[in-house]
Amino acid sequence: MTSFKYAAKAPGGKTVEGTIQAGDKSEAIAELRRQNLVVTMVEEQSGRGLKLPLGGKGSSLFEKGPSATMNELVIFTRQLATMVGAGLALLESLEVLHDQAETPGMKKATGILVEEVRSGVDLSIAMEKCPRAFDPLYVSMVRAGEVSGQMDVILERLADYQEASENLRREIRSAMTYPCISLVLVIGITSFLMLGVVPGFRSVFDSMDTKLPAITQLTLDTADFMKANWALCFGGLFALIAAPFLFSKTEAGGLFFDHLSLRLPVFGPLARKVCLARFSRTFATLIRSGVPIMSTLDIVAETAGNRVVAGAVLASRDSVRSGNLLSEPLSKAKVFPPMVVRMIAIGERTGSLEVLLEKIAEFYDAQVKAAVKSLTSMIEPILITLMGVIVGGVVLSVFLPILDIVGKLGSNGGG
Repeated sequence: MTSFKYAAKAPGGKTVEGTIQAGDKSEAIAELRRQNLVVTMVEEQSGRGLKLPLGGKGSSLFEKGPSATMNELVIFTRQLATMVGAGLALLESLEVLHDQAETPGMKKATGILVEEVRSGVDLSIAMEKCPRAFDPLYVSMVRAGEVSGQMDVILERLADYQEASENLRREIRSAMTYPCISLVLVIGITSFLMLGVVPGFRSVFDSMDTKLPAITQLTLDTADFMKANWALCFGGLFALIAAPFLFSKTEAGGLFFDHLSLRLPVFGPLARKVCLARFSRTFATLIRSGVPIMSTLDIVAETAGNRVVAGAVLASRDSVRSGNLLSEPLSKAKVFPPMVVRMIAIGERTGSLEVLLEKIAEFYDAQVKAAVKSLTSMIEPILITLMGVIVGGVVLSVFLPILDIVGKLGSNGGG
Protein backbone atom coordinates (compact mmCIF):
# COMPACT_ATOMS: atom_id res chain seq x y z
CA MET A 1 0.00 0.00 0.00
CA THR A 2 1.16 3.53 -0.82
CA SER A 3 0.39 6.72 1.06
CA PHE A 4 -1.16 9.47 -1.10
CA LYS A 5 -1.68 13.11 -0.24
CA TYR A 6 -4.93 14.54 -1.59
CA ALA A 7 -7.01 17.69 -1.88
CA ALA A 8 -10.75 17.49 -2.55
CA LYS A 9 -14.04 19.35 -2.32
CA ALA A 10 -16.66 18.19 0.20
CA PRO A 11 -20.39 18.26 -0.75
CA GLY A 12 -20.78 21.63 0.98
CA GLY A 13 -17.99 23.15 -1.14
CA LYS A 14 -15.38 23.06 1.64
CA THR A 15 -11.81 22.15 0.66
CA VAL A 16 -10.45 19.15 2.54
CA GLU A 17 -6.91 17.79 2.54
CA GLY A 18 -5.34 14.67 3.99
CA THR A 19 -3.67 11.37 3.25
CA ILE A 20 -5.05 8.00 2.17
CA GLN A 21 -3.60 4.51 1.81
CA ALA A 22 -4.18 2.75 -1.53
CA GLY A 23 -2.53 0.36 -3.94
CA ASP A 24 -2.15 3.00 -6.65
CA LYS A 25 -3.38 6.45 -7.63
CA SER A 26 -6.54 5.14 -9.33
CA GLU A 27 -7.60 3.24 -6.21
CA ALA A 28 -7.01 6.34 -4.08
CA ILE A 29 -9.20 8.44 -6.37
CA ALA A 30 -11.91 5.77 -6.41
CA GLU A 31 -11.96 5.56 -2.60
CA LEU A 32 -12.20 9.33 -2.22
CA ARG A 33 -15.07 9.49 -4.68
CA ARG A 34 -16.88 6.78 -2.73
CA GLN A 35 -16.72 9.26 0.15
CA ASN A 36 -18.60 11.75 -2.07
CA LEU A 37 -15.56 13.98 -2.51
CA VAL A 38 -14.64 15.87 -5.70
CA VAL A 39 -10.92 15.11 -6.09
CA THR A 40 -8.72 18.01 -7.26
CA MET A 41 -5.21 16.66 -6.54
CA VAL A 42 -3.60 13.34 -5.64
CA GLU A 43 0.14 12.72 -5.29
CA GLU A 44 2.39 10.19 -3.59
CA GLN A 45 3.23 11.10 -0.03
CA SER A 46 6.91 10.48 -0.75
CA GLY A 47 6.95 13.71 -2.75
CA ARG A 48 8.96 12.15 -5.55
CA GLY A 49 6.06 12.29 -7.97
CA LEU A 50 4.96 15.32 -9.90
CA LYS A 51 2.09 17.33 -8.46
CA LEU A 52 -0.35 17.53 -11.31
CA PRO A 53 -3.99 18.52 -11.27
CA LEU A 54 -6.28 15.57 -11.78
CA GLY A 55 -6.91 15.17 -15.47
CA GLY A 56 -5.13 18.46 -16.23
CA LYS A 57 -3.22 19.33 -19.34
CA GLY A 58 0.07 18.20 -17.94
CA SER A 59 -1.14 14.81 -16.80
CA SER A 60 -1.76 13.50 -20.30
CA LEU A 61 1.99 13.53 -20.94
CA PHE A 62 2.51 10.97 -18.16
CA GLU A 63 -0.69 8.94 -18.39
CA LYS A 64 -0.32 5.33 -19.47
CA GLY A 65 -2.83 2.86 -20.75
CA PRO A 66 -4.83 2.24 -23.91
CA SER A 67 -6.18 5.06 -26.03
CA ALA A 68 -9.09 5.33 -28.46
CA THR A 69 -10.09 7.68 -31.25
CA MET A 70 -13.23 9.79 -31.05
CA ASN A 71 -14.94 7.74 -33.77
CA GLU A 72 -14.26 4.54 -31.81
CA LEU A 73 -15.66 6.10 -28.64
CA VAL A 74 -18.82 7.28 -30.41
CA ILE A 75 -19.48 3.78 -31.79
CA PHE A 76 -18.66 2.21 -28.40
CA THR A 77 -20.99 4.62 -26.58
CA ARG A 78 -23.88 4.18 -29.05
CA GLN A 79 -23.68 0.41 -28.98
CA LEU A 80 -23.38 0.25 -25.20
CA ALA A 81 -26.42 2.53 -24.86
CA THR A 82 -28.41 0.34 -27.26
CA MET A 83 -27.57 -2.92 -25.48
CA VAL A 84 -28.15 -1.53 -21.98
CA GLY A 85 -31.44 0.03 -23.11
CA ALA A 86 -32.52 -3.33 -24.55
CA GLY A 87 -32.07 -4.96 -21.14
CA LEU A 88 -28.74 -6.68 -21.73
CA ALA A 89 -26.57 -6.96 -18.61
CA LEU A 90 -23.73 -4.44 -18.43
CA LEU A 91 -21.01 -7.09 -18.19
CA GLU A 92 -22.41 -9.02 -21.14
CA SER A 93 -22.63 -5.80 -23.17
CA LEU A 94 -18.99 -5.01 -22.43
CA GLU A 95 -17.94 -8.54 -23.41
CA VAL A 96 -19.70 -8.13 -26.77
CA LEU A 97 -17.98 -4.79 -27.36
CA HIS A 98 -14.63 -6.31 -26.37
CA ASP A 99 -15.04 -9.17 -28.84
CA GLN A 100 -15.85 -6.86 -31.75
CA ALA A 101 -13.21 -4.18 -30.99
CA GLU A 102 -10.96 -3.79 -34.02
CA THR A 103 -8.03 -1.65 -32.87
CA PRO A 104 -5.49 -2.74 -30.21
CA GLY A 105 -6.20 0.33 -28.07
CA MET A 106 -9.96 -0.20 -27.92
CA LYS A 107 -9.48 -3.95 -27.46
CA LYS A 108 -7.26 -3.37 -24.45
CA ALA A 109 -9.52 -0.67 -22.97
CA THR A 110 -12.68 -2.79 -23.20
CA GLY A 111 -10.73 -5.76 -21.82
CA ILE A 112 -9.85 -3.71 -18.74
CA LEU A 113 -13.50 -2.68 -18.35
CA VAL A 114 -14.66 -6.30 -18.58
CA GLU A 115 -12.19 -7.48 -15.94
CA GLU A 116 -12.96 -4.63 -13.54
CA VAL A 117 -16.74 -4.88 -13.85
CA ARG A 118 -16.57 -8.68 -13.49
CA SER A 119 -14.73 -8.18 -10.19
CA GLY A 120 -17.55 -5.96 -8.90
CA VAL A 121 -16.14 -2.49 -9.66
CA ASP A 122 -18.46 0.24 -10.94
CA LEU A 123 -18.12 1.04 -14.64
CA SER A 124 -17.15 4.67 -13.95
CA ILE A 125 -14.34 3.58 -11.61
CA ALA A 126 -13.17 1.01 -14.15
CA MET A 127 -13.00 3.72 -16.82
CA GLU A 128 -10.69 5.78 -14.62
CA LYS A 129 -8.05 3.10 -15.19
CA CYS A 130 -8.05 4.08 -18.90
CA PRO A 131 -7.65 7.89 -18.73
CA ARG A 132 -6.38 8.14 -22.30
CA ALA A 133 -9.54 6.50 -23.61
CA PHE A 134 -12.16 7.89 -21.21
CA ASP A 135 -11.70 11.52 -20.15
CA PRO A 136 -13.13 13.04 -16.94
CA LEU A 137 -16.27 14.24 -18.73
CA TYR A 138 -16.98 10.71 -19.96
CA VAL A 139 -16.39 9.21 -16.51
CA SER A 140 -18.56 11.82 -14.77
CA MET A 141 -21.50 11.23 -17.09
CA VAL A 142 -21.24 7.47 -16.69
CA ARG A 143 -21.19 7.96 -12.90
CA ALA A 144 -24.30 10.15 -13.19
CA GLY A 145 -25.96 7.37 -15.20
CA GLU A 146 -25.11 4.83 -12.51
CA VAL A 147 -26.57 7.03 -9.77
CA SER A 148 -29.74 7.95 -11.66
CA GLY A 149 -30.38 4.52 -13.19
CA GLN A 150 -30.63 6.10 -16.66
CA MET A 151 -27.43 4.72 -18.08
CA ASP A 152 -28.80 4.22 -21.60
CA VAL A 153 -30.27 7.74 -21.80
CA ILE A 154 -27.09 9.41 -20.56
CA LEU A 155 -24.92 7.32 -22.88
CA GLU A 156 -27.06 8.49 -25.80
CA ARG A 157 -26.55 12.10 -24.70
CA LEU A 158 -22.84 11.46 -24.38
CA ALA A 159 -22.68 10.03 -27.90
CA ASP A 160 -24.59 13.07 -29.23
CA TYR A 161 -22.11 15.33 -27.47
CA GLN A 162 -19.13 13.44 -28.89
CA GLU A 163 -20.51 13.55 -32.42
CA ALA A 164 -21.23 17.28 -32.23
CA SER A 165 -17.76 17.98 -30.82
CA GLU A 166 -16.11 15.81 -33.49
CA ASN A 167 -18.06 17.59 -36.25
CA LEU A 168 -16.81 20.92 -34.93
CA ARG A 169 -13.21 19.67 -34.86
CA ARG A 170 -13.60 18.26 -38.36
CA GLU A 171 -14.80 21.63 -39.67
CA ILE A 172 -11.76 23.37 -38.20
CA ARG A 173 -9.32 20.71 -39.44
CA SER A 174 -10.71 20.88 -42.96
CA ALA A 175 -10.38 24.67 -42.90
CA MET A 176 -6.73 24.51 -41.81
CA THR A 177 -5.65 21.65 -44.10
CA TYR A 178 -5.58 23.70 -47.31
CA PRO A 179 -3.55 26.63 -45.87
CA CYS A 180 -1.02 24.25 -44.31
CA ILE A 181 -0.54 22.28 -47.54
CA SER A 182 -0.30 25.49 -49.57
CA LEU A 183 2.29 26.93 -47.19
CA VAL A 184 4.39 23.76 -47.43
CA LEU A 185 4.18 23.93 -51.23
CA VAL A 186 5.27 27.58 -51.24
CA ILE A 187 8.29 26.79 -49.05
CA GLY A 188 9.13 23.66 -51.09
CA ILE A 189 8.90 25.30 -54.51
CA THR A 190 10.85 28.37 -53.36
CA SER A 191 13.57 26.18 -51.85
CA PHE A 192 13.80 24.13 -55.06
CA LEU A 193 14.14 27.25 -57.22
CA MET A 194 16.69 28.94 -54.94
CA LEU A 195 18.83 25.84 -54.38
CA GLY A 196 18.46 23.93 -57.65
CA VAL A 197 17.64 26.40 -60.43
CA VAL A 198 18.84 29.93 -59.70
CA PRO A 199 22.51 29.11 -58.87
CA GLY A 200 22.93 27.62 -62.35
CA PHE A 201 22.37 31.03 -63.92
CA ARG A 202 25.31 32.62 -62.07
CA SER A 203 27.87 31.44 -64.67
CA VAL A 204 25.58 32.51 -67.52
CA PHE A 205 25.24 36.05 -66.16
CA ASP A 206 28.98 36.27 -65.40
CA SER A 207 29.77 35.42 -69.04
CA MET A 208 27.44 38.20 -70.24
CA ASP A 209 29.63 40.85 -68.61
CA THR A 210 26.66 43.18 -68.07
CA LYS A 211 25.22 45.03 -65.12
CA LEU A 212 22.43 42.98 -63.55
CA PRO A 213 19.17 44.49 -62.30
CA ALA A 214 18.98 44.93 -58.52
CA ILE A 215 16.28 42.27 -58.12
CA THR A 216 18.37 39.75 -60.08
CA GLN A 217 21.49 40.48 -58.02
CA LEU A 218 19.48 40.11 -54.79
CA THR A 219 18.01 36.78 -55.95
CA LEU A 220 21.44 35.42 -56.94
CA ASP A 221 23.05 36.52 -53.65
CA THR A 222 20.19 34.97 -51.68
CA ALA A 223 20.44 31.71 -53.65
CA ASP A 224 24.23 31.58 -53.10
CA PHE A 225 23.78 32.15 -49.38
CA MET A 226 21.08 29.48 -49.12
CA LYS A 227 23.18 26.95 -51.06
CA ALA A 228 26.26 27.61 -48.92
CA ASN A 229 24.30 27.60 -45.65
CA TRP A 230 21.40 25.28 -46.45
CA ALA A 231 21.70 23.46 -43.10
CA LEU A 232 21.55 26.78 -41.23
CA CYS A 233 18.53 27.94 -43.25
CA PHE A 234 16.50 24.78 -42.73
CA GLY A 235 17.61 24.60 -39.08
CA GLY A 236 16.46 28.17 -38.57
CA LEU A 237 13.12 27.40 -40.24
CA PHE A 238 12.69 24.36 -38.01
CA ALA A 239 13.57 26.41 -34.91
CA LEU A 240 11.10 29.10 -35.99
CA ILE A 241 8.35 26.48 -36.06
CA ALA A 242 9.46 24.39 -33.07
CA ALA A 243 10.22 27.21 -30.62
CA PRO A 244 6.62 28.53 -30.36
CA PHE A 245 5.33 24.95 -30.15
CA LEU A 246 7.65 24.07 -27.27
CA PHE A 247 6.96 27.39 -25.53
CA SER A 248 3.21 26.74 -25.76
CA LYS A 249 3.71 23.52 -23.78
CA THR A 250 4.85 25.49 -20.74
CA GLU A 251 2.30 27.05 -18.37
CA ALA A 252 3.38 30.62 -19.13
CA GLY A 253 3.64 29.95 -22.85
CA GLY A 254 0.27 28.22 -22.99
CA LEU A 255 -1.40 31.14 -21.21
CA PHE A 256 0.32 33.62 -23.56
CA PHE A 257 -0.80 31.81 -26.71
CA ASP A 258 -4.32 31.27 -25.34
CA HIS A 259 -4.60 35.02 -24.74
CA LEU A 260 -3.12 35.71 -28.17
CA SER A 261 -5.47 33.26 -29.94
CA LEU A 262 -8.48 35.23 -28.71
CA ARG A 263 -7.07 38.59 -29.82
CA LEU A 264 -5.77 37.85 -33.33
CA PRO A 265 -7.51 39.98 -35.98
CA VAL A 266 -8.95 37.19 -38.15
CA PHE A 267 -8.51 33.97 -36.16
CA GLY A 268 -9.37 35.47 -32.77
CA PRO A 269 -13.15 35.69 -33.30
CA LEU A 270 -13.15 32.12 -34.64
CA ALA A 271 -11.19 30.81 -31.63
CA ARG A 272 -13.59 32.61 -29.27
CA LYS A 273 -16.63 31.06 -30.97
CA VAL A 274 -15.09 27.59 -30.82
CA CYS A 275 -14.43 27.99 -27.07
CA LEU A 276 -17.95 29.26 -26.42
CA ALA A 277 -19.50 26.40 -28.39
CA ARG A 278 -17.44 23.82 -26.47
CA PHE A 279 -18.17 25.52 -23.12
CA SER A 280 -21.92 25.64 -23.74
CA ARG A 281 -22.26 22.09 -25.06
CA THR A 282 -20.16 20.52 -22.30
CA PHE A 283 -21.98 22.48 -19.60
CA ALA A 284 -25.43 21.63 -20.99
CA THR A 285 -24.64 17.93 -21.40
CA LEU A 286 -23.34 17.55 -17.84
CA ILE A 287 -26.17 19.53 -16.23
CA ARG A 288 -28.81 17.61 -18.19
CA SER A 289 -27.22 14.34 -17.12
CA GLY A 290 -27.44 15.22 -13.43
CA VAL A 291 -23.76 15.87 -12.68
CA PRO A 292 -23.45 18.16 -9.61
CA ILE A 293 -22.77 21.81 -10.43
CA MET A 294 -19.37 21.98 -8.72
CA SER A 295 -18.11 18.87 -10.54
CA THR A 296 -19.59 20.25 -13.75
CA LEU A 297 -17.65 23.50 -13.46
CA ASP A 298 -14.42 21.59 -12.78
CA ILE A 299 -14.90 19.46 -15.89
CA VAL A 300 -15.98 22.41 -18.06
CA ALA A 301 -12.83 24.30 -17.04
CA GLU A 302 -10.67 21.24 -17.76
CA THR A 303 -12.15 20.65 -21.21
CA ALA A 304 -12.42 24.33 -22.23
CA GLY A 305 -9.36 24.11 -24.48
CA ASN A 306 -8.26 27.62 -23.51
CA ARG A 307 -6.69 28.71 -20.23
CA VAL A 308 -8.41 32.12 -20.33
CA VAL A 309 -11.84 30.49 -20.53
CA ALA A 310 -10.86 27.90 -17.93
CA GLY A 311 -9.76 30.64 -15.54
CA ALA A 312 -13.08 32.44 -15.91
CA VAL A 313 -15.00 29.21 -15.25
CA LEU A 314 -12.94 28.41 -12.15
CA ALA A 315 -13.53 31.95 -10.84
CA SER A 316 -17.26 31.45 -11.32
CA ARG A 317 -17.03 28.15 -9.44
CA ASP A 318 -15.74 29.97 -6.38
CA SER A 319 -18.62 32.42 -6.67
CA VAL A 320 -21.21 29.63 -6.97
CA ARG A 321 -19.74 27.92 -3.92
CA SER A 322 -20.42 31.15 -2.00
CA GLY A 323 -24.07 31.03 -3.03
CA ASN A 324 -23.96 33.57 -5.89
CA LEU A 325 -25.29 33.17 -9.41
CA LEU A 326 -23.04 31.75 -12.13
CA SER A 327 -23.76 34.65 -14.47
CA GLU A 328 -22.34 37.30 -12.12
CA PRO A 329 -18.61 36.33 -12.36
CA LEU A 330 -18.98 35.37 -16.04
CA SER A 331 -20.14 38.91 -16.81
CA LYS A 332 -16.77 40.20 -15.56
CA ALA A 333 -14.81 37.88 -17.89
CA LYS A 334 -14.25 39.57 -21.24
CA VAL A 335 -14.27 36.26 -23.07
CA PHE A 336 -18.04 35.80 -22.55
CA PRO A 337 -20.24 38.09 -24.70
CA PRO A 338 -23.21 39.86 -23.04
CA MET A 339 -25.66 37.65 -24.95
CA VAL A 340 -24.19 34.49 -23.43
CA VAL A 341 -24.14 35.95 -19.92
CA ARG A 342 -27.72 37.20 -20.25
CA MET A 343 -29.03 33.83 -21.45
CA ILE A 344 -27.22 32.01 -18.62
CA ALA A 345 -28.76 34.46 -16.13
CA ILE A 346 -32.24 33.81 -17.57
CA GLY A 347 -31.62 30.06 -17.42
CA GLU A 348 -30.63 30.28 -13.76
CA ARG A 349 -33.75 32.27 -12.88
CA THR A 350 -36.16 30.06 -14.84
CA GLY A 351 -34.54 26.68 -14.07
CA SER A 352 -33.92 25.95 -17.75
CA LEU A 353 -30.16 26.52 -17.80
CA GLU A 354 -29.34 23.39 -19.83
CA VAL A 355 -31.92 24.31 -22.50
CA LEU A 356 -30.50 27.79 -23.02
CA LEU A 357 -26.93 26.46 -22.97
CA GLU A 358 -27.82 24.04 -25.76
CA LYS A 359 -29.27 26.94 -27.77
CA ILE A 360 -26.04 28.88 -27.23
CA ALA A 361 -24.03 25.85 -28.41
CA GLU A 362 -26.17 25.49 -31.53
CA PHE A 363 -25.84 29.21 -32.28
CA TYR A 364 -22.05 29.19 -32.01
CA ASP A 365 -21.79 25.94 -33.95
CA ALA A 366 -23.53 27.69 -36.85
CA GLN A 367 -21.30 30.74 -36.35
CA VAL A 368 -18.15 28.58 -36.44
CA LYS A 369 -19.24 26.82 -39.65
CA ALA A 370 -19.96 30.16 -41.33
CA ALA A 371 -16.67 31.65 -40.09
CA VAL A 372 -14.71 28.61 -41.28
CA LYS A 373 -16.27 28.79 -44.73
CA SER A 374 -15.58 32.53 -44.94
CA LEU A 375 -12.01 32.08 -43.70
CA THR A 376 -11.33 29.33 -46.23
CA SER A 377 -12.63 31.44 -49.12
CA MET A 378 -10.48 34.35 -47.94
CA ILE A 379 -7.25 32.41 -47.31
CA GLU A 380 -7.30 30.60 -50.68
CA PRO A 381 -6.77 33.66 -52.94
CA ILE A 382 -4.24 35.12 -50.45
CA LEU A 383 -2.09 31.98 -50.57
CA ILE A 384 -2.39 31.70 -54.35
CA THR A 385 -1.31 35.35 -54.64
CA LEU A 386 1.59 34.75 -52.25
CA MET A 387 2.75 31.73 -54.24
CA GLY A 388 2.47 33.69 -57.50
CA VAL A 389 4.42 36.64 -56.12
CA ILE A 390 7.28 34.50 -54.74
CA VAL A 391 7.62 32.07 -57.66
CA GLY A 392 6.91 34.73 -60.27
CA GLY A 393 9.38 37.11 -58.63
CA VAL A 394 12.16 34.51 -58.71
CA VAL A 395 11.47 33.57 -62.35
CA LEU A 396 11.20 37.21 -63.42
CA SER A 397 14.44 38.17 -61.68
CA VAL A 398 16.27 35.38 -63.52
CA PHE A 399 14.89 36.16 -66.96
CA LEU A 400 15.07 39.98 -66.79
CA PRO A 401 18.76 40.16 -67.81
CA ILE A 402 18.21 37.63 -70.58
CA LEU A 403 15.24 39.57 -71.95
CA ASP A 404 17.23 42.80 -71.70
CA ILE A 405 20.12 41.33 -73.69
CA VAL A 406 17.79 39.85 -76.30
CA GLY A 407 16.14 43.25 -76.65
CA LYS A 408 19.51 44.96 -77.15
CA LEU A 409 20.57 42.39 -79.75
CA GLY A 410 17.32 42.89 -81.59
CA SER A 411 17.71 46.66 -81.66
CA ASN A 412 21.35 46.41 -82.80
CA GLY A 413 20.38 43.99 -85.55
CA GLY A 414 17.57 46.26 -86.68
CA GLY A 415 19.92 49.29 -86.72
